[in-house]
Amino acid sequence: MSIWVNLDLMLVKQQMQLTELSQRVGITLANLSILKTNKARAIRFSTLDALCRELKCQPGDLLEYRDHEVGQDVEP
Repeated sequence: MSIWVNLDLMLVKQQMQLTELSQRVGITLANLSILKTNKARAIRFSTLDALCRELKCQPGDLLEYRDHEVGQDVEP
């Protein structure tokens, strides 16, 4: 997938644990883990809104477009 969720980076910047974020936004640890490991296929705007509110960031701070997945060879 070309869209990556930089949740781990934002957690470090806010000095917050995943469990604390889960409690604040009302999202299960399992669902946050799916986002954190970039296994999510979609994200609701309401979820993105809650994450940005609690992490004090913009959607662009959480989401990143990559031309290829890390660890894959890219042809020139």
